[in-house]
Amino acid sequence: MLTALRRWSLLSGILDLPPVPRLLVLTQLAFNVGFYLVLPFLATHLGDDLGLTGAMIGLVLGVRTFSQQGLFLLGGMLADRFGPRPLVLTGCAVRIAGFVVLAFAGGLATVLIGVVLVGVAAAMFSPAVESALALEGGRSEAAGGVPRTRLFAMFAVAGEVGAVTGPVLGTLLLFAGFQATCLAAAVVFTLILGMHARLLPSAAPDRTTEPLGAGLRRVLSGRLFLLFAAAYSAGLVAYNQLYLALPAELERSGNAGALGWLFALASVQVVLGQMPVTGGARRMGPRWALTLGFTLTALAFAVAAIAPGLGLRSVAGLVPAVALVVLLTAGQMLILPVAGDVAAKLAGERHLGAHLGALATAGGAGVLVTSPVVGRLLEHQSIAPWALLAGLASLAALLMWVITRRLPEPVPARA
Repeated sequence: MLTALRRWSLLSGILDLPPVPRLLVLTQLAFNVGFYLVLPFLATHLGDDLGLTGAMIGLVLGVRTFSQQGLFLLGGMLADRFGPRPLVLTGCAVRIAGFVVLAFAGGLATVLIGVVLVGVAAAMFSPAVESALALEGGRSEAAGGVPRTRLFAMFAVAGEVGAVTGPVLGTLLLFAGFQATCLAAAVVFTLILGMHARLLPSAAPDRTTEPLGAGLRRVLSGRLFLLFAAAYSAGLVAYNQLYLALPAELERSGNAGALGWLFALASVQVVLGQMPVTGGARRMGPRWALTLGFTLTALAFAVAAIAPGLGLRSVAGLVPAVALVVLLTAGQMLILPVAGDVAAKLAGERHLGAHLGALATAGGAGVLVTSPVVGRLLEHQSIAPWALLAGLASLAALLMWVITRRLPEPVPARA
C-alpha cells in the first residue's frame, strides 16, 4: 500500500528527478501560485466593480488569452534560439507590471493594457519552460528513464498545486479588495524573478544555432501538425470557460461565492488523479486518450446545457456547476500530457519551442474568436453557448481520432 502511494506521490517524484527537470516542474508551481491569485476573480471584478457587460468581459478574457497564447509561437522560437533564462526573467518583470496596472485600472482601456501585459509575460516564460521539459523528457525516455508523458503529468500536477493555492489565497485576499490581490500577485512574481535570477542556468546547453525563422518554417510545413493544433485549440477554448462560463453559471444559480472553491475542487482533482490518469492514458495510447478527453469535455458542456431549463437555485444549483468542473477537468487530465508528447513527435523532436508555441497560439486564436460570442450568449441564459462549446469539443474528439492514426514513429530527441 505504501509503495503504491509513493509511486503516485508528487513530492517523491519531483525529488527523484534530475536537477533540470526538477527545477522546471517547480517553476510551474511557483508561476501558478501568483497567477491564480487574480485570474479566477477577474470576470467578477470586471462585472461587479467596473460594470462591464458580458460581451466586454468576454473580450477582455479573450484578449488576455490571445496576448498570451497568440505570442507563444514567437516565445517558443526565441527559446529555441537563446535558451530559457532571458525569457523567463523578462517575462516575470512584464507580469509584475501587468498586475500593477490591473490593480489601479478603472476602465476598459486600462484593463486591456493590464491583461495584455499579463498575457505577454507568459508568452515569454511558458514556452521556454515547456520546450525545455519536452526536450528533457524525450532524452529521458530514449535513455529508459522517466517517460515524457509522466514528466508532463508531473508538470501539470505541480501547476495545479499552485492553482489550488492561488484561488484559496485570492479568496482570502479579496476581503481586502481586488487591488490588494493584484499587488500580492506582483509581490509573488517579484520573488519568483529573484529565485530564477539565482538558480536558472544562464543558457540552454544544446540550443540551436539555426536562424530564428527556421522553427516557423518547419511548423508551417507540417500539415498534420497544423491540423492537430487546430483540433487541440478546442481544449483551450473549453478550459477558458472556467473563467467565463463558470462564473456566469454560478451567478445564475445564486452561488457566486463558490467560485474559488470550485477552482480548488478542480485543482485537487488534478493533484490527486493526474498521475494515475496519465498512467492509464499511456496504456490506452494517444488515440483513445485524446478522443476520450475531448468526449468528456463535450459531455461537461452538454450537462451544463440543461441547467437553465431546470431553474435550480441555491445548493441544488451547484450540481450543474460541479459536474461541469469535474468533467471538464477530467478531460483536460487526459488531454494535456498526451498532447505535449504527440506535438513533440509530430515535430520530429526538433524546434520544440516553436511547435509547442504554435500549439498554444492556435488555442489563443480560438479563445479570442469564441469568447466574445460565448460571453454574449451567456447573458441570455440559454442552451446556445453550451451547445456551441459541446459541438466544438465533439468535433475535436473526431479529429483527434483521425489524426493520431498517422503519428510518426519515435525518433531520438534533438535540440
